[in-house]
Amino acid sequence: MVASPASTVSDSMSASSQVPDVDVCVIGAGPVGATLACRLAREGIRVAIVDKAPLAPMEHPDFDGRAYAIAAGPKTLLEEAGVWELLPLESCPIEEILVTDGRPGEPASSLFLEFTREDASQPFGWMAEARALRVALNEALHMYPTLSVLSPAEAKVERKAEGATIRLNDGRVFNAALVVAADGRKSKLRSEAGIPLTKLSYGQTAIVCAIAHEFPHDNGALEHFLPAGPFAQLPMTGTENHPYLSAIVWSDKDGTAERFAALPDDVFAREIERRMGNTRLGKVTPVGRRWTYPLSAQYAQRYTDTRLLLVGDAAHGIHPIAGQGLNLGFRDIIALSEILIAAHHKGEDFGSPALLARYQARCRPANMLMLAATDTLDRLFSNNNPVIRLARDLGIASVHRLPALRKAFVRHAMGL
Repeated sequence: MVASPASTVSDSMSASSQVPDVDVCVIGAGPVGATLACRLAREGIRVAIVDKAPLAPMEHPDFDGRAYAIAAGPKTLLEEAGVWELLPLESCPIEEILVTDGRPGEPASSLFLEFTREDASQPFGWMAEARALRVALNEALHMYPTLSVLSPAEAKVERKAEGATIRLNDGRVFNAALVVAADGRKSKLRSEAGIPLTKLSYGQTAIVCAIAHEFPHDNGALEHFLPAGPFAQLPMTGTENHPYLSAIVWSDKDGTAERFAALPDDVFAREIERRMGNTRLGKVTPVGRRWTYPLSAQYAQRYTDTRLLLVGDAAHGIHPIAGQGLNLGFRDIIALSEILIAAHHKGEDFGSPALLARYQARCRPANMLMLAATDTLDRLFSNNNPVIRLARDLGIASVHRLPALRKAFVRHAMGL
């Protein structure tokens, strides 16, 4: 159900305009919250999305340096939400993944794991810049007549058994059957609901940047495990100035990572080359800005409260070692969308305890397994103990030699 921009309630709405009551109010217009709003609105469900920040500045290249590896299941979700076709930049498919172990300045271990085109019937994922996804989301948010975009706006949420009332800082008030907390790791709604949070520290910081390189990546990605943290190279679509381009996610110890990120381009390039474990990309050249992000994991003890659901980073945060952070949030949305769309067709109450329980039962156990897996991987691989190194190298080599197990890993990571 698509409307022309003229019929849309937008973030340019004047403070005097009334906000209609909705079925679902999403707090937080990041990729997860915005995608949920679009997916539901496309089905004719009445949705309001509120964010305290203006959305347009998020499109600026300097706002967020990350690039996302979008798995197959989440890509389908973005297509169903009307977002994928609006991406302004071509996404690059990931068709091969090489997993290796080693130390900086040394060749990778001869024991490795490689996922190839034979392990899947489609790419393992597609690389999309955070900025490009934001541009597409901002356009999609203004396509649906049942979607009210309220940004910038602060919301005070009052939840009772019979429903929720949302009061904006400009005086407007509206009601919702369900409130979805998509307001990030420091979720205000989660805190107000008294939902306990457990945090895990890694003592690591990720350096995120782009590099140009001498040889083509052939749509191949690298996950190279190093004692201080994993190093990932992810293939990107090239440009006229840089035909061979990749994204880098380099995890290192807190403090050390910031010092590496501040190095001059030529020295920084040499340090990247020392961490590749191979020479398949040839000489590398840093491109653009470098960002640093402290790494940690966390999980909410429950995903629900009266008329409230947690999604994405408000519910869980994991180490980026397997590139599954955003995909995990999208999987929340896949499950929640199916539950809410089915409820819409049946005329069910979106905020009923039974519906909330269905969502938690479907998502939380799988999310906890993924958190445990990424936590174990980081702690297993981010050390230099020779006995542990040998054991893990033998482990990844064993998986490499078992095609059925490789394909099972691939299907799970792709969200299929």
